[in-house]
Amino acid sequence: MANLSLPLTDKNVAALPFTPGAQYKARDTELKGFFIVVGSRSKSFFVQGDLRAGGQRVRSVRVKVCEVGDLSTRDARNKAKALLGSIANGVDPGEKMRMGAQPKIGEVPTLRQAWDRYKESHLARKKRSDKTIKNYADHVERLFIDWLETPLSELGAEPRLVADRHEAITKANGPAIANGAMRSLRAIYNHARKTCRQLPAENPIFAVDWNPETRRDTGMGVRDLPGWFEQLAAIQNPVRREFHLLTLLSGCRPEALKSAPLTDLKLSERILHIGAPKGGEAKAFDIPLSRAMSESIFRLLRLAAVIYPDASKTWLFPSDAPSGHLEEHKEDRVKVLSHWGNDLRQTYRTLGQVAEVSDVDMHLLMNHSFPGVNAGYITRSKLMVDHLRQQQEKVSQLIIGAVVGRGRRPSALLSRWLNSTSRAQLADLLSQDPDVIRAKAGPRSALRKLEVQAARCEVQSLDPGMLDAPSRRLTTIRAA
Repeated sequence: MANLSLPLTDKNVAALPFTPGAQYKARDTELKGFFIVVGSRSKSFFVQGDLRAGGQRVRSVRVKVCEVGDLSTRDARNKAKALLGSIANGVDPGEKMRMGAQPKIGEVPTLRQAWDRYKESHLARKKRSDKTIKNYADHVERLFIDWLETPLSELGAEPRLVADRHEAITKANGPAIANGAMRSLRAIYNHARKTCRQLPAENPIFAVDWNPETRRDTGMGVRDLPGWFEQLAAIQNPVRREFHLLTLLSGCRPEALKSAPLTDLKLSERILHIGAPKGGEAKAFDIPLSRAMSESIFRLLRLAAVIYPDASKTWLFPSDAPSGHLEEHKEDRVKVLSHWGNDLRQTYRTLGQVAEVSDVDMHLLMNHSFPGVNAGYITRSKLMVDHLRQQQEKVSQLIIGAVVGRGRRPSALLSRWLNSTSRAQLADLLSQDPDVIRAKAGPRSALRKLEVQAARCEVQSLDPGMLDAPSRRLTTIRAA
């Protein structure tokens, strides 16, 4: 395939096809020297520039930024700018990376060496999640890229450097990212000092004036639920619709829920296993399924098998994304859905209080760590079958009852969604006319409806001519 030039965005990058033959490049039209190399199985970000000395070109330098998926395209471009800046200043970043061996005894480690050791001997050994490791890597390899070859003793002796960097990151990236980057640097420094007593005992992060951070107060109350459910019922994609509902009913972190494999769903035991939550495999836990959650999953399984026939064999929440599962769960808060993601986790905790579920049970249901020693003696698995499922049922009944319970008047759309069977909803999905969908929602939605109907025809061995929209069928009949 020929090389391309286009604006590199997450959408355009995802659309680049893999090639069975030779690799090809897709160059960014916004940042010169930044491009993607696409092969048969992978896509990688690279930068390339001329290394100069004394005003003369020495050689061309090509450095890998990261794999596609490790960082967003925007963050990869920011990292690429820093690498291109180093090349422009006569420094070969690739040569620096190749010099990242661990220090000899008596030598003070550089930030790169300390980070490599912390990643391998601490994060990986304690089985921290991939997301946690990527966050650390983003802080170190993007925000501190010019410090990678700096000995930690220089930072320890000049805390002002760290304080100034915190201020700079705050202005460029925001207060929360600045605080997070400093916490990462603090952990790496403390870990390095365990094996290098030449480092100053006082962590240079003490010089940082931390940005104030307040927890977002975005949870909903019982009175907010009917309006939110009406918004949710209007979402056309049933997989996204059930994802938001299950996020609310379970209180699970959205990142862990949307990547749940189908094998972790154990319907006979009425539990959903979360194998890679925040904190990694060591924090894996089971979510007890209430009746409302089971009904949502039944709808999801029946509809997803038709809409995403291949991905639904592997993932609980399948999609067209390269990973096969739902990746982007954000919605327009004004036009589509007012609360999503961690808003729903806060709502779950708030409504658990209304349902009079104890603090200990809420800690267990939400997989929070226990303060103190006493609660640590609780064996969670022994409470799963009866007690925790009963508490989950109390929360679910409160949520669903506030919307379609006695005395409530939900819209016909909402009532049809929550009160009808998954078989009836599948019939609704398959019966929609692609021409009508095209007029209402555009050609992409119409194409999706045709794909759904194609899956039905394949399963039921129907005439493929039935897939054509009525306008095309009429043309075919006249031609005959």
